[in-house]
Amino acid sequence: MDVTILVKELTEFLAPILPALVMIGGKAAEGASNKLGTEALESAKALWGKLRPKVEAKPAAQEAVRDVAETPKNEDAKAAMRLQLKKILVEDESLADEVSQIWELAKARNFGAISNGDRSVAIDGSVSGSVIVTGDNNQVR
Repeated sequence: MDVTILVKELTEFLAPILPALVMIGGKAAEGASNKLGTEALESAKALWGKLRPKVEAKPAAQEAVRDVAETPKNEDAKAAMRLQLKKILVEDESLADEVSQIWELAKARNFGAISNGDRSVAIDGSVSGSVIVTGDNNQVR
């Protein structure tokens, strides 16, 4: 898998879970499990377990991950995390292969798309000929 695509998908998957992963244990892990489901959390923990040592070895990567953990919806923070993860995976091809395999297995488990936030929409696969409306008091005509 192309590292750029892998990093983008990983960042989007991990961003809402990072607060629980960074301080995994107790209520944080329980809350993440309730929100995502056990399989998704287990996949996230496996991915983070592979990435964490390299992230912790680079101060810029640590800061990027901490920023995403603090503000998971911040696109600038996610961009910084993508850059740091890409650098890590480009520097270590065997790690990139391991992470890619874990990610492909996680996607094959088909826990579908993960939606995060009020009135958010998640689609796994494709949608055609449909109308998707979020918010209050909307009308489709």
